[in-house]
Amino acid sequence: QVQLVESGGGLVQAGGSLRLSCEASARTFSSYDMAWFRQAPGKERESVASSRWDGPTITYVDSAKGRFTISRDNAKKTVYLQMNSLKPEDTAVYYCAAGVGSWTRNKYDYWGQGTQVTVSS
Repeated sequence: QVQLVESGGGLVQAGGSLRLSCEASARTFSSYDMAWFRQAPGKERESVASSRWDGPTITYVDSAKGRFTISRDNAKKTVYLQMNSLKPEDTAVYYCAAGVGSWTRNKYDYWGQGTQVTVSS
């Protein structure tokens, strides 16, 4: 069982930045694909960005490309989501997810509790 704990959410003005962190309890964190998802009120959950265990990353949300960056520190067992130039439409609960082979399966097995990001205009 892998536990994921997100932090770093909060209230920020449009144009500001936040860095979300997700610390994992996985013993072999470096073997896990990691991802960030978000869910806004009344909307379906969507993939934001993913980090494959061996290095490649991808940002799925077109509106986030060039503004959001996923990264990981295997020594700290932590994945990050740096969010710059935030917009009110980025307001959502952000979830961290993990899984072995998830990049290929497109399915994540472990989820954090979520952290609220609110961007005011």
